[in-house]
Amino acid sequence: MANPQQPELRRSGHTPVDQGHAEEIADSGRGTRAGRRSGRDAAQVPPENEPGHHPPVEQDKPVTPPPTPTGARKDRAAAPGRDRFAFAFARRLMPVSAAFGVIPPTAHVDVDETELRIRFGPWSLRTPLHNVRSLTPTGPYSWWKIAGPAHISVADRGITFATTTERGVCIRFHEPVEAALPTSLLRHPAATVTVEDPDALIAAISARTELED
Repeated sequence: MANPQQPELRRSGHTPVDQGHAEEIADSGRGTRAGRRSGRDAAQVPPENEPGHHPPVEQDKPVTPPPTPTGARKDRAAAPGRDRFAFAFARRLMPVSAAFGVIPPTAHVDVDETELRIRFGPWSLRTPLHNVRSLTPTGPYSWWKIAGPAHISVADRGITFATTTERGVCIRFHEPVEAALPTSLLRHPAATVTVEDPDALIAAISARTELED
């Protein structure tokens, strides 16, 4: 094309540069930038724009704790003055326990100001705290002796509610106690429970009653 529509494109790169004019433009640009900087420095910065400033209330920050998920497990029962202790479930024993109705929502020990209650699936044991004679940490256990349902000792008729082989608490009674079942005819002089925090269970019962040394 002999006559391009944008002749400046044709002249690009061929126009002589006036060195003095280029320096003048550069100097004026530097002066303008310096003037802008000095103007900004001279202006007063509002306190809320200073580095590190935080407003009294953050817009995107919640002011209350998140709600507790429905069905979340707690070590403490909702009832005032009552402590709840969840059972410690060993992962490999959970299917066997579940086959007998022993799952986390149905396995716990409650201690209030006057009473001890044990729930272990379909089994339940309830006795006044003054019937507790002693508390002894026990374990570990052989898995075949504790897996699944409640186990009754042939030697002394003590009952074991266990969901882990690690450790638990043996609770002995002054008077033997039933572990309610439709066919339950035995009374048990002791009950072993494998709660998540055996030491806390011992402390909770000991704080509410006088035990034999």
